[in-house]
Amino acid sequence: MKRMGMLFRAKANKALDRAEDPRETLDYSYQKQLELLQKVRRGVADVATSRKRLELQLGQLQGQSAKLEDQGRKALALGREDLAREALSRRAALQQQVSDLETQHQTLQGEEEKLTLAAQRLQAKVDAFRTKKETIKATYTAAQAQTRIGEAFSGISEEMGDVGMAIQRAEDKTAQLQARAGAIDELLASGALDDQSGTAKDDIAAELERISGGSDVELELQRMKAELAGGSGGSQQAIEGGAQGEAKQQPEGHRFDKQ
Repeated sequence: MKRMGMLFRAKANKALDRAEDPRETLDYSYQKQLELLQKVRRGVADVATSRKRLELQLGQLQGQSAKLEDQGRKALALGREDLAREALSRRAALQQQVSDLETQHQTLQGEEEKLTLAAQRLQAKVDAFRTKKETIKATYTAAQAQTRIGEAFSGISEEMGDVGMAIQRAEDKTAQLQARAGAIDELLASGALDDQSGTAKDDIAAELERISGGSDVELELQRMKAELAGGSGGSQQAIEGGAQGEAKQQPEGHRFDKQ
């Protein structure tokens, strides 16, 4: 199980490495930094709001304290020492509240200054990270494009590899067909294969047939000439032979008559 778990984590890590795009990771980190900066700014705004509320409360308490002091003076002037003492007591309680609020105000003011300084520093870091991020993204994009161009020129890219394999297969099939056609022609010419259609003949057979055809024509022409010449001589000999035969038959007839 441990080996399977390690193997699964290794495979998952490798798949994540393949799927991870540094540009997307940088954009995500920049987005997180912006969110953090926004939270810090909201914190500064909240602290400033609290400080402002304390300042308003301080103003009210200081106004009440001043009013009680004035009332105490007037009561003492009128001979009402008891009222003057009560007014001063209330003023003392208000002064204690004012003192507490001033302490809180100072604390909030210090926190506000710290948060403001932190927000400014974080803003500077975010701006620097954004500049660096854009530089890295541009460099990565240029390197990726250069790598793809180099792979395309060298033929080691996946797309160009597929194209090269297709071209190689086409060339192999073409060469195979050409070799097969040449082999068949050689076999037909040598007579190792019979042409069932009777249309394909080698050069020697074609020449022999041409010579044979011409010889037959010449022989036929000579025979016809001989027949024509022999026919004319035979007719003349037949005429002459017939005349001689009649001449020979006539004396014999006379001989029969004489007897």
